[in-house]
This record gives sequence, C-alpha cells and structure tokens, in this order.
Amino acid sequence: MNKPTGYSIYKEDTKKRTKQNALPSLYPNLPNKKFDIIYADPPWHYNGKLQFDKSSKGVDRIDLSRKIFISSAVFKYPTLKTSELMRIPIHEIAKDDCLLFMWTSNPHLAQAIELGEAWGFEYKTVAFVWDKMNHNPGQYTLSNCELCLLFKRGRIPKPRGARNIQQLVRCPRRKHSEKPIEVIQAIEKMFPTQERIELFARRKTTGWSVWGLEVPKGTEVTEHKCCISIKDQEEDRKQPKFVQLMIGNF
Repeated sequence: MNKPTGYSIYKEDTKKRTKQNALPSLYPNLPNKKFDIIYADPPWHYNGKLQFDKSSKGVDRIDLSRKIFISSAVFKYPTLKTSELMRIPIHEIAKDDCLLFMWTSNPHLAQAIELGEAWGFEYKTVAFVWDKMNHNPGQYTLSNCELCLLFKRGRIPKPRGARNIQQLVRCPRRKHSEKPIEVIQAIEKMFPTQERIELFARRKTTGWSVWGLEVPKGTEVTEHKCCISIKDQEEDRKQPKFVQLMIGNF
C-alpha cells in the first residue's frame, strides 16, 4: 500500500477551493484601443504547488493526522499556463512604440521572457526589483524579491517624464499577489502623458485603463500607500509560515 502524501490527503479539498474562469472564453475581450504603456501581472500557473504551514516541518514529516493550513495560487484566482497566456493577443492593443512592464515570479523568469516575445515585444531589462522585506521558502535560497521585467516594441514612447526612478522598491508584502502601488506610481512619473493599461487588474486606478477577470465594479483608487504600520507588520508575522510541497513538474 502506498504511503499517503499531502497531495493525496488534500486532493479533494484542493479541487473544491480551486478558482475557475466562469466565462465561455479564455478571457474577456480586449479593449478596442491601443496603448503606449502596458502593465501586466499574469496569473502564472504553478503546476499544482501547494503550501503547508510550518507545523508540517517538511514534506516528509507532514502530520497527516490533523487538518493543517494549505494555500495555493489557484485558491485565489484562476491561473493560466504560459501557452494559454500566449494566446491572448496583447499585440493588438499595443501601439507601434510601446513598453510592457511584466511581473514574474522567479521560477517563471524564462517563461515570462518567452511570453513577452510572444506578445510582440523584445526583452530589455529588469525595471523593478521588489524587496518584500520578508521571505518565502525556496528550493535553493530563501525568496525575498520579485521582478518586474521591461519589454519594448518599437521605440520608447515620448515625451518622457522622470529619468531618475529607482529600480529597487522596498515595501512589505500584503495580500496574496498584491503588487506595491509604488511601481504604478513610478511608471506614471516616467510616462505621465501616455495611454496606460493594467492587465489582469484587481483594482481600478485613476489614469489607467484596466482589464481582467477580477476588476471590481465601481471602485477607483486615487492613492494607496503600500508601506504598512508596525502593528500591521506584527500581525503579518503571526500568519502561518510555509513549507512548499512540490507537485508535478516545476
């Protein structure tokens, strides 16, 4: 008889909690408009990776006799494989001169560059490095940062704004997958007059068009400070810490 694993124990619970796309198509229709600046946080697919709380100690020492906390990206939003993301015709909303700012998790770095190229852009550099002032476990080193890559189509849109924007953004992480508003604000300073759109958006931001499954209705954010209070940081430290259970190829 095979020894039970975390995956076999929580397989049914995982199915119930996985978010599904209720639309008949892969994603909503794209806007009938072209943009100078595209900002994207793709819903990367993690091939079944789950996170367990620290009481598990390690994958080979999971206490299967009691219910423990598990988490996964698919519990928060519908994810897409890279091949599916490539099918979204982002090139149709990009002007001839356009920049693409794209968030990627570190394990998805190679796929992110392939995705940007599939959308009609050329990879140029890392625009922002987000120091989350915390860490997640990793297979090799602890994961402290997340990258926002920059891709270019044609030339850099003009006129340009600020040229002294810092690459490093130090800001505590908040909700799952929520990116620091400082990055959007920095892009606005760099390109204050251009047409801008946020893809896979979860909020509405003044001065930006938004597109995605999770855009809230009737909500507009004019200012949002990412840096949180000492009390909030203390509450964050009380949240379960994770060890990773790797399922499938990753």
